[in-house]
Amino acid sequence: MAVYEYTARKTNGDVLTGAIEADSQHMAVQKVQQMGIYITNLRTKTEAASASHELFAPIRIGLKDLAVLSQQFATMINAGLPLLRTLTILEEQTSHKSLRRILGEVRADVERGSTLSEALAKHPATFSTLYVNMVRAGEAGGVLAEVLLRLAGFLEKELALRQKVKAATTYPVLLGCAALGSLLFMTMVIIPQFTAFFQDLEGSGALPAPTQIVIGVSALIQSLWWVGILLVLGLGFAFRRYVRTPAGHAWYDGIKLRVPVLGPLHKKIVVARLARTLGTLVGCGIPIMRALEVASAAMGNVVVARAVDTVRASIREGESIAVQLAATRMFSRMVVQMVTVGEETGALDSMLAKVADFYEREAETTINSLTSILEPALIVGMGIVIGAMLVSLYLPIFSLATAAR
Repeated sequence: MAVYEYTARKTNGDVLTGAIEADSQHMAVQKVQQMGIYITNLRTKTEAASASHELFAPIRIGLKDLAVLSQQFATMINAGLPLLRTLTILEEQTSHKSLRRILGEVRADVERGSTLSEALAKHPATFSTLYVNMVRAGEAGGVLAEVLLRLAGFLEKELALRQKVKAATTYPVLLGCAALGSLLFMTMVIIPQFTAFFQDLEGSGALPAPTQIVIGVSALIQSLWWVGILLVLGLGFAFRRYVRTPAGHAWYDGIKLRVPVLGPLHKKIVVARLARTLGTLVGCGIPIMRALEVASAAMGNVVVARAVDTVRASIREGESIAVQLAATRMFSRMVVQMVTVGEETGALDSMLAKVADFYEREAETTINSLTSILEPALIVGMGIVIGAMLVSLYLPIFSLATAAR
């Protein structure tokens, strides 16, 4: 998904600038037009950066900082502080330099007559489409403090889920790196010393086949290690370039959903994010069509986003959300039934929040189960490989000892 910067005019003739995330230039134009303004210029973020000769890319603000900012913002608005005064206080008290600079620019835009949502929309690297749309709904409904509290809760839940995934995968990754380092050390340092020892032996005869294989692999790695590094870097670069294309991105997201073991886990995380995002938007009073559009853009998975877009296109004609979710075959029966109950009772936001809670717990349980299996598997696998290499190196010595008796 690209970031587009636009210049537009309001109906009263005022010039407005901002940025928006979209999958294509056509979708960016549609999103801007839905704001009731008319585009006079549109270009991608990279083109805008080149035109302004920026030296540094924008620094993204962490979810924790945004959650704290939203919480403080809501508290001060609830206390009756004016918007400009609140922005000034937030700017002065934040310790994050980039966030302080962004808040200063937002405050300056509000002073010039922009709404808060318009000012936030100029910083898409910090304030997502979801964030901006929720703030816009809060401004329109006069419930900005409540919306900011919902945003803070949403960001805290998202941060907690990411931290659980990160914490669960850190140890297996470190263990895998240690195993790879041990194998390289054996191949590059230990095995060459045994090779020199075997060459100095006289009358040792032919080396056992396992020993010859290990020595041959070691010699190949020592002589062509640079080819391996170049090959890995080249394949990594080509893969990243392909994944950044629309077709490559869709292919990779589909693979992530279908790969054994990890695919179901990824799907649980994506469904939890969709339910949490959509429930938060609906709870803030954003129309369901707009909520689905924003949720689709926040998915991070093209396959699921396309399924959500299909649902949005169908309910425009009066279809039920639950029926269309079932038609995509992307969502479980439990999700469909919960959405059905939410539609029937008028409590769609709370039902979606329950779906999100359920899938977040399921994802956490799955992660813990995979970690408990993966850790001993890596240890046993590393032990088997290193043990096999050591045994193959000592086989000629055992043969010599047996022959000397």
